[in-house]
Amino acid sequence: MKHIRPAAVAGMFYPGDSQALGSMIDDMLAAVPAPDPSSCGTQDLAFPPALLVPHAGYVYSGSTAALAYALWAGAAIDHIVILGPTHRVGVRALALPDADAMATPLGQVPIWADGVARIADMPQVITSEAVHAEEHSLEVQLPFLQRVLPDADVLPLAVGWVTPEEAAEVLDALWGTPRMGVVISSDLSHYHSYDEACSIDKATVAEILGLDSRIDHDHACGATGLDAMLLVAKAKGLKPRLLGACNSGDTAGDKRRVVGYAAVAFDSPEAP
Repeated sequence: MKHIRPAAVAGMFYPGDSQALGSMIDDMLAAVPAPDPSSCGTQDLAFPPALLVPHAGYVYSGSTAALAYALWAGAAIDHIVILGPTHRVGVRALALPDADAMATPLGQVPIWADGVARIADMPQVITSEAVHAEEHSLEVQLPFLQRVLPDADVLPLAVGWVTPEEAAEVLDALWGTPRMGVVISSDLSHYHSYDEACSIDKATVAEILGLDSRIDHDHACGATGLDAMLLVAKAKGLKPRLLGACNSGDTAGDKRRVVGYAAVAFDSPEAP
């Protein structure tokens, strides 16, 4: 009998009704501007192998996440590795879920079993139902993926207290798998005033675009996974490209205490 990790934040971070959820995501994807043919984001360009996306409630950060996920609509991707920080249960590891699939109101997303087998024996990887039970940083990515890549499976890793180098080793063990993509789930700064957050997040985005893998958790809550991706990107020659950035003061929150968001594509070396 399959073990399904049930949705934990449906109805809170995103709509709990399947029709409302699907319509919301479709509307956000449809609102993404068409790519500029003179830029590297053309329709003919191969899909970026990795994305940085936020993980707040959809009313706050969904439009930013859509900027990235629109690039994967119909892409040749069968397996998606997701790295997101732990918010509720701390762990000195990267934690896999004790499940065969993860559920959302849109249905079930299967876990990539072969991917699990390839990393399960690494010393920094564990399996933990408790770590994943209420974790939202991975779950909120699933409905977007179900909409743009409905046949793909996922390898969700909750990143705890490990070094970026240890997390990068896990990505390296999976890198090169045909038809695989990586999602890094991270918001930026938290609970500063609007103007202060804009300044902090601008500097963080510059570090990301410069492949500086020393971003700390005060500037990005998913910093460990993000820094790991920056290490891999530098080693593989990937080119980060900013798709958009904003904060909750620009979307559905007030400007006194805001959370920052960015969407970044990591393009293949052969991209123009």
